[in-house]
Amino acid sequence: MSDQTGSMNRRIKMGMVGGGPGSFIGEVHRMAARLDNQIELVCGSFSSDPEKSKRTGAELYLDPARVYDDFEQMIKAEAALPKGERMDFVSIVTPNHMHFPPAKAALLAGFHVMSDKPATLNFDEVIELRELVQSTGLLYGLTHTYLGYPMVKQARAMVAGGVLGEIRKILVEYPQGWLSQYDENLHENKQAEWRNDPTRSGICGAMGDIGTHAHNLVEYISGDIMSQVCADLNIYVKGHKLDDDGSVLFKMKNGASGTLTASQVCAGEENALTIKIYGEKGGLEWHQMEPFVLLHKPHGSVMQTYTAGVDKNNLYAEAHSACRVPSGHPEGYLEAFANLYTGFAEEIRAFDGEYRGHGLIGIEEAVRGMAFLEAMVKSNGSDDKWTEIEL
Repeated sequence: MSDQTGSMNRRIKMGMVGGGPGSFIGEVHRMAARLDNQIELVCGSFSSDPEKSKRTGAELYLDPARVYDDFEQMIKAEAALPKGERMDFVSIVTPNHMHFPPAKAALLAGFHVMSDKPATLNFDEVIELRELVQSTGLLYGLTHTYLGYPMVKQARAMVAGGVLGEIRKILVEYPQGWLSQYDENLHENKQAEWRNDPTRSGICGAMGDIGTHAHNLVEYISGDIMSQVCADLNIYVKGHKLDDDGSVLFKMKNGASGTLTASQVCAGEENALTIKIYGEKGGLEWHQMEPFVLLHKPHGSVMQTYTAGVDKNNLYAEAHSACRVPSGHPEGYLEAFANLYTGFAEEIRAFDGEYRGHGLIGIEEAVRGMAFLEAMVKSNGSDDKWTEIEL
């Protein structure tokens, strides 16, 4: 066991970068991390404004001495603390352009990293990040929330178990409506404002924000890798600088084909992420807004409905282990997020100091997600029909 973490007969200690005033996702990460009582927040640099960081730290009842002005100060100070007292890992919940710098600094200082997606601002950064993860041997996790749902794990296990046979077709869509109207006060909407800035969001807007979730879900459930894309990206709303809508034809490495749609201008929609996956023996269907239900449609037979719950004996082990309550008590977004953090805590407890890939949703998914965005932008600006996803 690595001596970086000290004794593991305690909760795992977390530091946070970002998540200050106006941050929706920061509080989601904090709630998810503490849900199963495996992780405690001990320090943070919550804002680029030191006063805002101090205010957030006070609201979270943290020791003022461990609320820092910036992430460099935090990492240096925490590294100087005794083993078992210092943070064990850093959670990064900033806008995209600030994902890589603290991740790099934390890894070089000997700390594990859990990051919001996408992993970096651009492809060059994610390649450097992969090299750092491999050379330091430390853990890196990427919070693709929807992979924490029990029924997503059930779908993955059923596909891996051959229930559908050879996979042929995958349809995934993620329509939202929150950016469907022109906002004259865009600068006052923190969540929308930075996503509309290429210097902070990256090369994509809607596709970078929610298209990466759809891409990741396709690869996770199918157990396959997306290899080619034919993309159409659009900007519909006046004042938007990055895509607010897009559609992609794609091909998988093992031969399946599909379509991926991600849009934030579907007026009236909330978070209607849906995936349908079809093989030679039947199909599966899952809706994020009814996440505790998975539909199985066997060819020539009656549709079957799987639901989550610790009392279910027809679930695969992966799905069952992600449930907390009996059936009829729906678990949702926060519980799915918590499964990611609890799994990361378990990986830290088992960490032996050597990089082995770890089986986390982590650096390899991070690279493929950024490669997907690069390939889409290239395809959108090309006269060629198909664009290779270059890993």
